[in-house]
Amino acid sequence: MVDFQQKETYDFNDLLRIMEILRAPDGCMWDREQDHQSIRRNFIEETYEVCEAIDEEDTEHLKEELGDVLLQVVFHTQMEKEKGVFDIGDVADGICKKLIFRHPHIFGSVEVSSSEEILRNWDELKRKEKHQETDTAALQSVAKSLPGLIRAEKLQKKAAKVGFDWDRAEDALDKVAEELDEVRRAMQGDGDPEEELGDLLFAAVNVSRHLKIDAERAMEKACNKFTDRFAQMDQMAREMQKNLSDLSLEEMDALWEKAKSW
Repeated sequence: MVDFQQKETYDFNDLLRIMEILRAPDGCMWDREQDHQSIRRNFIEETYEVCEAIDEEDTEHLKEELGDVLLQVVFHTQMEKEKGVFDIGDVADGICKKLIFRHPHIFGSVEVSSSEEILRNWDELKRKEKHQETDTAALQSVAKSLPGLIRAEKLQKKAAKVGFDWDRAEDALDKVAEELDEVRRAMQGDGDPEEELGDLLFAAVNVSRHLKIDAERAMEKACNKFTDRFAQMDQMAREMQKNLSDLSLEEMDALWEKAKSW
């Protein structure tokens, strides 16, 4: 039996103690075997589950999923504590110092008149803090592990800050048409289809940015709409006492058009 007092209600320090116990030599075999890479995907998945709870406007679900994300923070931190590199106090110290440094209008004497000015100051302070002496360094600081649409938008926003941007959404849309034509040519052997398709998607994100539409959210909605319509199509097929796989493409297209009208 481990040296741990069970309670009616636990706090953050209890979470730290539980993780220490799980990672101890006589703790949980699975937890001891993990490293940063082995649970990296867990962090990503838990973060997206927080986003899902936010979209659902489900506060109980949100509380649960935030706990799962907090567990990931504690898990990764415990690994470094065991090596004597840093602990949760160092993590908290770092983010506190960052927030104080990036809010000089609250913790210093800087005066601001709008949220836009605050964001401009934030970006300037971030570049100073991270020693980003060139505009390229600012671009390279965008995490490569971000989902593609989000990364594309962040890169485009940083480029736009130095004036490298389309003037209008219509100009960005013309670029989409140009890239689409290059995809068609690549499909016929003139070029790399993967590269050209990537350019097309990047151009599409530029349009969404100019329209002030979150490209990732737009894609989420498109996926949800596809799933809903597919479910309606599947339901209609079952009402015909058939599986979708039993139908021809033409028959499925007809059901799809019906689903679109619902």
